[in-house]
Amino acid sequence: MAKSTSVAEAVRILAEPIAEELGCWIWDVEYVKEGARRVLRITIDSEEGVTIDDCEKMHRAIDPILDEADPIEEQYYLEVSSPGIERDLKTEEHVIACEGWDVEVRLYAPLNGSKLFRGVLLALGQQGEVRIETPSGVMEFPRSTVAKLMTYFEF
Repeated sequence: MAKSTSVAEAVRILAEPIAEELGCWIWDVEYVKEGARRVLRITIDSEEGVTIDDCEKMHRAIDPILDEADPIEEQYYLEVSSPGIERDLKTEEHVIACEGWDVEVRLYAPLNGSKLFRGVLLALGQQGEVRIETPSGVMEFPRSTVAKLMTYFEF
């Protein structure tokens, strides 16, 4: 298991009860290198959406817990944020939560000359295929062919 994955999993375990106490849930945890710095990014969500105050409360609540548990050896920056209106859908839970939303599917390799498809997200197929409703009908993409799945919003 990659170190960043194990750090993210350890942090998720520590953060989930705190998020629940604050009336939200963990959308994602990432431990990444951005330039010369390491960033621990905890993304939270709730039924009502997330405000900057919610992020600040989560940051204040998780910071001492992380200091005590010390799951990260290096120096890092802690960020707490909302997933936003345009969000990456990385897990089955993310897909289920966003069924009926407008999504963008980016493929690793072109299909019919295109790597980008947009439509309304449907329930996953029986083998976990990403399914979207487009003006020309339902399209299915095996998960292994999907480079990125994200919601989109036209401004």
